[in-house]
Amino acid sequence: MTVFGNERRLFLENESETEKLGGELAALAQSSDQSITVFLEGDLGMGKTTLSRGVMRGLGHKGAVKSPTYTLVEPYEELDPPAYHFDLYRLGDPEELEYMGIRDYFSGRNFCLIEWPERGKGVLPDPDIEIHLERQGEGRSVVLRARSELGAALLNDIELIGPDS
Repeated sequence: MTVFGNERRLFLENESETEKLGGELAALAQSSDQSITVFLEGDLGMGKTTLSRGVMRGLGHKGAVKSPTYTLVEPYEELDPPAYHFDLYRLGDPEELEYMGIRDYFSGRNFCLIEWPERGKGVLPDPDIEIHLERQGEGRSVVLRARSELGAALLNDIELIGPDS
């Protein structure tokens, strides 16, 4: 693991390790008394939904976790904290987010994961953590960046996995 200030890099060998990282994010969310916003970035097929599945399972969700490509958001309000998985890939205009009451999701103690956040630019709040995934051989190279004081505190507490950790 390499640590540069508010940035951490790691290598995930497989889908299982990607889900495990999601579980570690879930543990951080459960220990926080604040709303947490995480941007998930990377091309199609890089593991954003797999990471989201790990978060939801880590928060206690037992069913399937699918990417809400057509509905834009999949709520998991029964979890602690309540979690919302956004996929903005098919978003036509960021202003559409205003019509769905997007700002209400980022209050209280909610945990919000957002795939394709660049499509909501100008409407979405700043993230606490950005996670960028890209292919590296058979695995994934991951960069986690803190974008707020809360994000920095969370990154300090996370137990990162992979051969470099």
